[in-house]
Amino acid sequence: MLNVQALTANWNENLSIVAYLDKVPDEKVLRQLEKRIEAFPEVGEVTFVDQKVALERFRQRLGENAELLDGLGTEVLPASFEIQLHPESRTSQSILKVVSRLQNDSHFNDLHYGQEWLEKFEAFLFLLRASGAVLGGFLVFAALVIVANTIKLTLYARQDELEAMAMVGGTSLFIKLPYLIEGVVQGLLGGTFALLLSYLTFRFLLYESLLNLLLVTGVDQIHFLPLSGQIFLVLSGGGIGLLGSLFALRKFVRIGPQ
Repeated sequence: MLNVQALTANWNENLSIVAYLDKVPDEKVLRQLEKRIEAFPEVGEVTFVDQKVALERFRQRLGENAELLDGLGTEVLPASFEIQLHPESRTSQSILKVVSRLQNDSHFNDLHYGQEWLEKFEAFLFLLRASGAVLGGFLVFAALVIVANTIKLTLYARQDELEAMAMVGGTSLFIKLPYLIEGVVQGLLGGTFALLLSYLTFRFLLYESLLNLLLVTGVDQIHFLPLSGQIFLVLSGGGIGLLGSLFALRKFVRIGPQ
């Protein structure tokens, strides 16, 4: 998830709107158009690309096949404005606002902004996050059940001792505390083991495939969980262990002193 989000951020940096001109107006009108677009609150930078520059870019992209363009004039490609948005405006809603304004201008005969692709990718990210939340919730529930049942087995095995402790004046907290500590320790160990297993899986099974995939799309580095995420994973294991212990103990020992 973190690396896919990094990929999204990288693509968003290069997200732009290209407005193609039907025909190139005179210099005065061209500057007026540029200033009007720059005045849009969502727009960060506007670059005019004339027909000569557009043809040269196309020639560079063709590489070894650039000779296919020999003999063609600059009029084969239209001039355009490349419009870069502010980082906070690189969303489908902001893009549509800018596009709707540009569509009302008769100087532009075509607009390229990848809206369909952007909406599909945002939907994919939402599905990825939702799937992660559902899977994470299921795993948390499974961990709670496992810890609770483990503590219950221990309680059943020591039921006579618990009754004896209660009869001689042992408080509820005094009886509960060892099992709560046991649950927390189990959770911390489980979180640490999960972190270690995740890192080994990432390093030896996923790293190369992720690196090869994301390098093609412009991301030059693959990251594991940040330190804050690693600490959260271990501590949340301890928290789940504590909750599992509480669920198991509430049926055996009343809260508060006897």
